[in-house]
Amino acid sequence: MDWVLFGMFLALMLAGVPLGIALGLAGTAVIATANLGIMSVPTNVYTGIAKYPLLAIPMFVLAGLVFERAGVARSMVQFAASMVGRKHGGLAITAVLVGMVLGGISGSGPADAAAVGTIMIPAMVKDGYPRAFAASLIAAGGSTAILIPPSIALIIYSLLVPQATVHALFAGGLVPGILAGVTLIVIAVWLCKRHGFGLASGEARPPFWRSLRAALWGLAAPVIILGGMRSGLFTPTEAAVVAAFYGFAVGVLVYRSLSLEDIYEVLVEAAEISAVILLIVALASVFAYASSTLGTFDRMARFLVGSGSSETMILLGITVLLLIAGMFLDAISIYFIFLPLLVPIAVHYQWDLVWFGIIITMNLAIGQFTPPMAVNLLVTSRIADVPIESTVPWVAWFVAAMLTGLLAITFIPEIALYLPRALGYL
Repeated sequence: MDWVLFGMFLALMLAGVPLGIALGLAGTAVIATANLGIMSVPTNVYTGIAKYPLLAIPMFVLAGLVFERAGVARSMVQFAASMVGRKHGGLAITAVLVGMVLGGISGSGPADAAAVGTIMIPAMVKDGYPRAFAASLIAAGGSTAILIPPSIALIIYSLLVPQATVHALFAGGLVPGILAGVTLIVIAVWLCKRHGFGLASGEARPPFWRSLRAALWGLAAPVIILGGMRSGLFTPTEAAVVAAFYGFAVGVLVYRSLSLEDIYEVLVEAAEISAVILLIVALASVFAYASSTLGTFDRMARFLVGSGSSETMILLGITVLLLIAGMFLDAISIYFIFLPLLVPIAVHYQWDLVWFGIIITMNLAIGQFTPPMAVNLLVTSRIADVPIESTVPWVAWFVAAMLTGLLAITFIPEIALYLPRALGYL
């Protein structure tokens, strides 16, 4: 039955069936064929999403959209430009910095890439950057959103791996997320100098203090979210609600840029995005139930552990597997498909599950801008009006940059674990 489960899933994917539907249909077919109890299907669909922490997902999605529509992203760009200046490669640095800050609000890579790309790509093209380069860089910078808290991906990981709490994962993802951003900035500046991109356009440098005042409301959002969770004032789920209401308050009362029509459109868009995410979670739960009941991943884990490979080789093999999977699947589906296999291996080797979660999530972050799936890159390529194939030469550099950060975290676990331990989460 193991081959039926995975064979049907792959066949449906190749036939162009959406990933969530493919997972659900494959799981349902095996449950029915193996007499595992067909009534477990609706039960698993319901229980898969009837979880209090999942309420954070639509709220963080809504918060990210509200901040983008309210004009917070534009004020962030001006503030970052005032710090970086109009020097060689300055807009490339600005794009990554703004992506990292906005990632601390939305927790979603595609939402981050869309918000930054809409503003930064026209500015970068005007400043002499190739469209494909700008699209690739912003897609890569947006991927830091699933590492820097609050991260939707880490929330889902905590649900699937209860030993790793949301607080510990958020703290563990902060430094690796910043490290990922730094590696992208370093390689971007080097590429700019090598190819002569982004020479100063002659535009005046935005005034620092005026830009800071305009951006303060946006900069305060991550502080409120993380500070409130750290102080115990609210839970991660409640933090998402606070972030959404704060975004509405800023957009309506401070910037006065949100009309009733804008609010309606934001609510509709947030509902659509959240529905897609939660539908995948619900249907993937059916697939996870089928595989766990059959014992598929337990057998695979025992085989890998007993294969005689060293611990380091297995860890590197997991990295390669996830990098390849990230090129074809979204992060949520990868969690549901591979975590039942990978967590028993991590437990066998006594790997810290927070550190392991950060490694997995950073792999998936790289997948967000690595073709052919590349959800972030699909967004920025559309904004830049370039074919995704033209971005591949630039994407390769940014993948290599983030891989150096990934390897550093893999072999130096304290990069991810120091902050959770210092804050008392481990």
